[in-house]
Amino acid sequence: MKKRKTGAISTFLGPESSIEGTLEFHGIIRLDGKVKGRIISENGLVIIGEQAVINADIIVEEVQIYGKVNGRIEAKEKIEVFPPGRVEGDIYAPVISIDSGASFNGNCGMKSREIIVNKNKDFHKELPAPEKSGRK
Repeated sequence: MKKRKTGAISTFLGPESSIEGTLEFHGIIRLDGKVKGRIISENGLVIIGEQAVINADIIVEEVQIYGKVNGRIEAKEKIEVFPPGRVEGDIYAPVISIDSGASFNGNCGMKSREIIVNKNKDFHKELPAPEKSGRK
């Protein structure tokens, strides 16, 4: 059985809802609607539901993806993609899990890193280009 962060969902965006802009939250949020822009939380878990369509860069503590995400994802702890989840974009976290039946298209980095959230400028620190492996 998978160990998942538990607790009460503090915010919910239903399937008929949409947000454009920056979404900042604390705690646990579940998104089943459409989001375009940025999703930011220094200590939160975002759950992307099966009906969700997210066109946003995401910086959070942890993310669980069951829907569609287009954008860069940075998580302080963990990124999990479960079927039928789909991710198009680069992902960075110390722990990355992509279950069979889910899809991912992009680059990934599994180095621990400090994520900087600056509301007035760039919302994340630029990450170095992926290192090339010695394999041919």
